[in-house]
Amino acid sequence: MTNLAGKRALVTGASRGIGAAIALELAEQGADVAITYERAADKAADVVRSIEAKGRKAVAIKADSADVAAVKQSVEEAVAALGGLDILVNNAAIARYAPFAEISQEDVDALLAVNVRSPIFAAQAAIPHLKAGGRVITIGSAGADRIVGDAGAAYYMTKSALQSFNRGLARELGPRDITVNLVQPGSTDTDMNPADGEFSDFQRSLIPLGRYGKPEDVAAAVAFLASPAARHITGTILNVDGGALT
Repeated sequence: MTNLAGKRALVTGASRGIGAAIALELAEQGADVAITYERAADKAADVVRSIEAKGRKAVAIKADSADVAAVKQSVEEAVAALGGLDILVNNAAIARYAPFAEISQEDVDALLAVNVRSPIFAAQAAIPHLKAGGRVITIGSAGADRIVGDAGAAYYMTKSALQSFNRGLARELGPRDITVNLVQPGSTDTDMNPADGEFSDFQRSLIPLGRYGKPEDVAAAVAFLASPAARHITGTILNVDGGALT
């Protein structure tokens, strides 16, 4: 399929897991793709090679998503490498778990920097480059609507903030015919939350479909929202959670 032929995309935090799956699916749909990574240069290079094998242009950009200057610079590097930008996918995120009574200031600052501040300034840097038909898609978490376990409350708080970010930016960019949407994955089989992990049976018990999602499930949702078929969808939240919020 070539729904995204001629489009240029930047996917943050895409050396592995959901981000890598998104980058590969966008390339499969015809887009040239830039990705950012922080440490895993070898895995980022693998993603680039896989994109290039599909006949698309690809570049990996080293950037710490906690560093505003690095976030902004990564957007400019992506624009320079791809010749423009049509799609921004804010995927980079971290998780820190501890009850509010115990969580450290360092962990709270890190969560806010990567999960909240980074999408804001990535979007700010991307806005001058986006034209009519552009897309901003952010990856949140179904936990923003349904907190399970007190240890994750601070993490989920940052994901809840993305809902307001999504609605506000959608209203701001709507007059320019740029759509802004939020994808909220539920339990998804990644290194951070493997389907055979310590708490996986409990998580599955909350899912009507009875199984973990795959990164490719989230990638398919992102590719749809990036496509012409989603041209009249903006400011919305798409849950990819197997029905866990039902």
